Amino acid sequence: MLIVGAKGFAKEVLEIFHQKDETENLHFYDDVSSDIPDFLYNQFKVLKSEQEAKELFEKTSTEFVIGIGNPQLRYQLTEKFQNLGGTLISSISNFAEIGSFGVEIGDGSNILGGVRISNDVQIGRGTIVYYNSIITHDVTIGEFCEISPGATLLGRCKIGKFVKIGAGAIIFPDVEIGDYSVIASGAVVRNNVPENSMAAGVPAKIKKSVES
Repeated sequence: MLIVGAKGFAKEVLEIFHQKDETENLHFYDDVSSDIPDFLYNQFKVLKSEQEAKELFEKTSTEFVIGIGNPQLRYQLTEKFQNLGGTLISSISNFAEIGSFGVEIGDGSNILGGVRISNDVQIGRGTIVYYNSIITHDVTIGEFCEISPGATLLGRCKIGKFVKIGAGAIIFPDVEIGDYSVIASGAVVRNNVPENSMAAGVPAKIKKSVES
């Protein structure tokens, strides 16, 4: 299996697979950083070219997971490694608490420890839900979103695609967040936020437009 990335968030993903005792034949990929060793933690080989990744998919396993946080980059890398023959998979911590009914988690999502997800929640592919976030009933989250540590998404709220929600932010029930928007850390969002907007404050207000 391949973790795309070898810094930052990739180390969070590694811990999930370590918890599951699924690190056999695990590799990392980084063709950008010049300071990455050939073996991470003197154990996991770091691939540094597309050809190496393609050979891994052909000879060992087609499975890969994205170990990079930025939503747009996650999407681009998903497309790239699928075109190389890879199969995008999710990583879900043993220490996440996930409802038993009506929960749908898209391929390539990363659910970290301490997360609590209630029933009837839909999470789009490629989305990150960081440590200790709470997602209550009937919440919908689009693809390639980033839900930062300690964020709370309350009943029936709808999060568009490629949305970033900052640490500790609270999204109130029935609120809709438009595609590509950014919610600042600690914001309390009581009203809808249009697409391509940045909202911050308590209560949250639109501060500026952001590019897709």
